[in-house]
Order: sequence, then structure tokens, then C-alpha cells
Amino acid sequence: MVHFVYIMASRPGGALYTGRTRDLHTRVQQHRDGLSAHTAKYKIKTLVWFEVHADFDTSLQRERSIKRWRRAWKNQLIHSSNPHWLDITAHIPV
Repeated sequence: MVHFVYIMASRPGGALYTGRTRDLHTRVQQHRDGLSAHTAKYKIKTLVWFEVHADFDTSLQRERSIKRWRRAWKNQLIHSSNPHWLDITAHIPV
């Protein structure tokens, strides 16, 4: 079973949310529906980055690591694969 680590944003350079899930499609929709207090408060609705992991432990370590990063490092991670901060929900593997 795959696990995803992901970052959602309110806008380029705006508020960010880093998370981890097994079902990225459902989790993104939950954020967009306002079911997460943080993402609802800051209007974070755009999936701008994600990566796939084969197991829970690896995804958990990666999520925790990214959450400790400086903001500039997160911005660079997003920018390196998605320079225009476009929504990449359509690129989630089925």
C-alpha cells in the first residue's frame, strides 16, 4: 500500500500545510471542504507537491522532517517541481 506526503498552499508563497495520508484524493477533498481547521482558516486548497512512499514509517519520517524545515526550504521544494504552484491533483496516481 502506498503512502503520500504532500504540501498544500493557499497561493504561491502563501500559507502551507504539510501532511501524510494513504488516500490523497480523499484527503485533498477534505481540505477543500473545510474539514481541517488549519486549512479552512487560511484558505489552503491547492495541492502543490507530493511524493509517494512504499511504507508508513518512511512517510512518517519524511512528513516530520519537512514539517521542521524552514519556510524557504519548503518553498524551494515546491518550486523545484512546480514552479508556478499549480494544482497537481490530476497527477495523483490511481
